[in-house]
Amino acid sequence: MAALPTTEEARPSRGGRPRDPSRDGVIRAAILQLLADVGYGALTMDAVAAEAGVGKATIYRRWRTKQDLVVDTISDLNRAEASSPDTGSLEGDLRELLHNLVGVVNGPTGAATLSLLSTVPRHPALAEAFHNGPLAVWQQSFVTVFENAEARGEVPASFRSSVAAEAISALLVQRWLLTGRTVDEAYADEVLDAVVMPLIRAAA
Repeated sequence: MAALPTTEEARPSRGGRPRDPSRDGVIRAAILQLLADVGYGALTMDAVAAEAGVGKATIYRRWRTKQDLVVDTISDLNRAEASSPDTGSLEGDLRELLHNLVGVVNGPTGAATLSLLSTVPRHPALAEAFHNGPLAVWQQSFVTVFENAEARGEVPASFRSSVAAEAISALLVQRWLLTGRTVDEAYADEVLDAVVMPLIRAAA
Protein backbone atom coordinates (compact mmCIF):
# COMPACT_ATOMS: atom_id res chain seq x y z
CA MET A 1 0.00 0.00 0.00
CA ALA A 2 2.65 2.56 0.80
CA ALA A 3 6.37 2.71 1.37
CA LEU A 4 7.45 0.58 4.28
CA PRO A 5 10.02 1.62 6.87
CA THR A 6 13.48 0.61 5.76
CA THR A 7 14.97 0.39 9.22
CA GLU A 8 13.83 -1.19 12.43
CA GLU A 9 15.39 -2.46 15.60
CA ALA A 10 17.04 -5.84 15.08
CA ARG A 11 14.91 -8.57 16.61
CA PRO A 12 14.59 -12.32 16.34
CA SER A 13 12.44 -13.54 13.46
CA ARG A 14 9.97 -16.37 13.69
CA GLY A 15 12.86 -18.56 12.64
CA GLY A 16 14.60 -17.68 15.90
CA ARG A 17 17.65 -15.98 14.34
CA PRO A 18 18.54 -12.28 14.43
CA ARG A 19 17.86 -10.35 11.25
CA ASP A 20 19.87 -7.61 9.58
CA PRO A 21 17.45 -4.65 9.65
CA SER A 22 19.28 -2.92 6.80
CA ARG A 23 17.76 -5.41 4.34
CA ASP A 24 14.25 -5.55 5.75
CA GLY A 25 12.86 -2.67 3.69
CA VAL A 26 13.83 -4.07 0.31
CA ILE A 27 12.72 -7.58 1.26
CA ARG A 28 9.32 -6.41 2.48
CA ALA A 29 8.85 -4.32 -0.64
CA ALA A 30 9.61 -7.41 -2.71
CA ILE A 31 7.09 -9.46 -0.75
CA LEU A 32 4.35 -6.88 -1.32
CA GLN A 33 5.15 -6.65 -5.01
CA LEU A 34 4.98 -10.42 -5.46
CA LEU A 35 1.76 -10.70 -3.47
CA ALA A 36 0.22 -8.09 -5.77
CA ASP A 37 1.60 -9.74 -8.93
CA VAL A 38 1.11 -13.47 -8.31
CA GLY A 39 -0.88 -13.80 -5.09
CA TYR A 40 -0.26 -15.82 -1.96
CA GLY A 41 -0.68 -19.22 -3.60
CA ALA A 42 2.04 -18.69 -6.21
CA LEU A 43 4.46 -16.79 -3.97
CA THR A 44 7.63 -18.67 -3.06
CA MET A 45 10.55 -17.96 -0.76
CA ASP A 46 12.95 -18.26 -3.70
CA ALA A 47 10.93 -15.75 -5.71
CA VAL A 48 11.13 -13.26 -2.83
CA ALA A 49 14.91 -13.65 -2.72
CA ALA A 50 15.16 -13.07 -6.47
CA GLU A 51 12.82 -10.05 -6.42
CA ALA A 52 14.72 -8.51 -3.49
CA GLY A 53 18.12 -9.26 -4.99
CA VAL A 54 19.33 -11.15 -1.93
CA GLY A 55 20.54 -14.70 -1.38
CA LYS A 56 18.06 -17.42 -0.51
CA ALA A 57 19.79 -17.89 2.83
CA THR A 58 18.90 -14.31 3.76
CA ILE A 59 15.21 -15.15 3.38
CA TYR A 60 15.35 -18.52 5.11
CA ARG A 61 17.27 -17.04 8.05
CA ARG A 62 14.35 -14.71 8.63
CA TRP A 63 11.39 -17.02 8.04
CA ARG A 64 10.91 -20.77 8.15
CA THR A 65 7.85 -20.85 5.90
CA LYS A 66 5.97 -18.74 3.38
CA GLN A 67 3.18 -18.21 5.91
CA ASP A 68 5.67 -16.89 8.48
CA LEU A 69 7.05 -14.52 5.84
CA VAL A 70 3.64 -13.11 4.87
CA VAL A 71 2.32 -12.95 8.44
CA ASP A 72 5.40 -11.04 9.57
CA THR A 73 5.06 -8.61 6.66
CA ILE A 74 1.34 -8.02 7.26
CA SER A 75 1.90 -7.48 10.98
CA ASP A 76 4.16 -4.50 10.31
CA LEU A 77 2.06 -2.79 7.63
CA ASN A 78 1.00 0.87 7.91
CA ARG A 79 2.78 1.69 11.17
CA ALA A 80 4.32 4.82 9.64
CA GLU A 81 1.38 5.78 7.41
CA ALA A 82 -1.21 5.56 10.19
CA SER A 83 0.66 7.66 12.73
CA SER A 84 -1.75 10.06 14.43
CA PRO A 85 -1.54 13.65 13.16
CA ASP A 86 -1.94 16.64 15.47
CA THR A 87 -2.98 19.64 13.38
CA GLY A 88 -4.87 21.33 16.20
CA SER A 89 -8.36 20.46 14.98
CA LEU A 90 -10.36 17.29 14.48
CA GLU A 91 -11.15 18.23 10.89
CA GLY A 92 -7.47 18.76 10.10
CA ASP A 93 -6.45 15.53 11.77
CA LEU A 94 -9.11 13.50 9.96
CA ARG A 95 -8.24 15.06 6.62
CA GLU A 96 -4.60 14.08 7.06
CA LEU A 97 -5.49 10.56 8.19
CA LEU A 98 -7.81 10.04 5.23
CA HIS A 99 -5.18 11.36 2.84
CA ASN A 100 -2.71 8.89 4.36
CA LEU A 101 -5.24 6.11 3.86
CA VAL A 102 -5.63 7.13 0.22
CA GLY A 103 -1.87 6.82 -0.21
CA VAL A 104 -1.90 3.37 1.34
CA VAL A 105 -4.72 1.91 -0.76
CA ASN A 106 -3.18 3.23 -3.97
CA GLY A 107 0.31 1.90 -3.23
CA PRO A 108 1.98 -1.52 -3.06
CA THR A 109 0.32 -2.41 0.23
CA GLY A 110 -3.12 -1.78 -1.24
CA ALA A 111 -2.42 -3.97 -4.24
CA ALA A 112 -1.06 -6.74 -2.02
CA THR A 113 -4.05 -6.49 0.31
CA LEU A 114 -6.52 -6.83 -2.56
CA SER A 115 -4.67 -9.92 -3.73
CA LEU A 116 -4.75 -11.44 -0.24
CA LEU A 117 -8.42 -10.86 0.54
CA SER A 118 -9.63 -14.12 -0.97
CA THR A 119 -6.89 -16.04 0.85
CA VAL A 120 -7.26 -14.63 4.35
CA PRO A 121 -10.48 -16.50 5.33
CA ARG A 122 -8.74 -19.83 4.71
CA HIS A 123 -5.64 -18.93 6.73
CA PRO A 124 -6.37 -17.94 10.35
CA ALA A 125 -2.78 -16.78 10.89
CA LEU A 126 -3.12 -14.25 8.06
CA ALA A 127 -6.47 -13.05 9.40
CA GLU A 128 -4.95 -12.59 12.86
CA ALA A 129 -2.01 -10.69 11.36
CA PHE A 130 -4.39 -8.28 9.61
CA HIS A 131 -6.44 -7.83 12.78
CA ASN A 132 -3.49 -7.23 15.10
CA GLY A 133 -1.40 -5.38 12.51
CA PRO A 134 -2.84 -2.79 10.10
CA LEU A 135 -6.41 -2.83 11.42
CA ALA A 136 -5.25 -2.27 14.99
CA VAL A 137 -2.80 0.42 13.90
CA TRP A 138 -5.45 2.43 12.06
CA GLN A 139 -7.96 1.96 14.86
CA GLN A 140 -5.50 3.28 17.43
CA SER A 141 -4.68 6.27 15.22
CA PHE A 142 -8.34 7.25 15.01
CA VAL A 143 -8.77 6.73 18.76
CA THR A 144 -5.84 9.06 19.46
CA VAL A 145 -7.32 11.70 17.13
CA PHE A 146 -10.67 11.41 18.93
CA GLU A 147 -9.00 11.66 22.34
CA ASN A 148 -7.25 14.86 21.26
CA ALA A 149 -10.55 16.22 19.95
CA GLU A 150 -12.25 15.38 23.25
CA ALA A 151 -9.53 17.26 25.13
CA ARG A 152 -10.18 20.31 22.93
CA GLY A 153 -13.93 20.04 23.53
CA GLU A 154 -14.76 19.30 19.87
CA VAL A 155 -16.61 16.02 20.52
CA PRO A 156 -18.01 14.23 23.56
CA ALA A 157 -16.23 11.21 24.99
CA SER A 158 -18.96 8.94 23.62
CA PHE A 159 -18.13 9.86 20.02
CA ARG A 160 -15.20 7.47 19.60
CA SER A 161 -17.50 4.46 20.02
CA SER A 162 -20.34 5.86 17.90
CA VAL A 163 -21.56 4.75 14.48
CA ALA A 164 -20.48 8.15 13.16
CA ALA A 165 -16.88 7.48 14.18
CA GLU A 166 -17.01 4.03 12.63
CA ALA A 167 -18.28 5.50 9.36
CA ILE A 168 -15.39 7.92 8.83
CA SER A 169 -13.28 5.63 6.64
CA ALA A 170 -16.09 3.31 5.54
CA LEU A 171 -16.92 5.03 2.24
CA LEU A 172 -13.28 5.06 1.16
CA VAL A 173 -12.80 1.40 2.00
CA GLN A 174 -16.07 0.42 0.32
CA ARG A 175 -15.19 2.30 -2.86
CA TRP A 176 -11.71 0.74 -2.89
CA LEU A 177 -12.74 -2.85 -2.20
CA LEU A 178 -16.06 -3.12 -3.98
CA THR A 179 -16.34 -0.68 -6.85
CA GLY A 180 -12.89 -0.38 -8.39
CA ARG A 181 -13.49 3.35 -8.77
CA THR A 182 -10.80 5.93 -8.06
CA VAL A 183 -10.02 6.64 -4.42
CA ASP A 184 -8.03 9.86 -4.32
CA GLU A 185 -7.58 12.84 -2.01
CA ALA A 186 -10.35 14.76 -3.77
CA TYR A 187 -12.78 11.95 -2.97
CA ALA A 188 -11.52 11.79 0.63
CA ASP A 189 -12.10 15.54 0.97
CA GLU A 190 -15.61 15.19 -0.46
CA VAL A 191 -16.43 12.43 2.03
CA LEU A 192 -15.04 14.46 4.90
CA ASP A 193 -16.85 17.67 3.96
CA ALA A 194 -20.18 16.22 2.86
CA VAL A 195 -20.59 13.26 5.21
CA VAL A 196 -18.11 13.05 8.09
CA MET A 197 -18.04 16.62 9.38
CA PRO A 198 -21.86 16.99 9.33
CA LEU A 199 -22.09 13.77 11.35
CA ILE A 200 -19.51 15.07 13.81
CA ARG A 201 -21.28 18.41 14.18
CA ALA A 202 -24.54 16.60 14.83
CA ALA A 203 -22.89 14.42 17.47
CA ALA A 204 -21.26 17.41 19.14
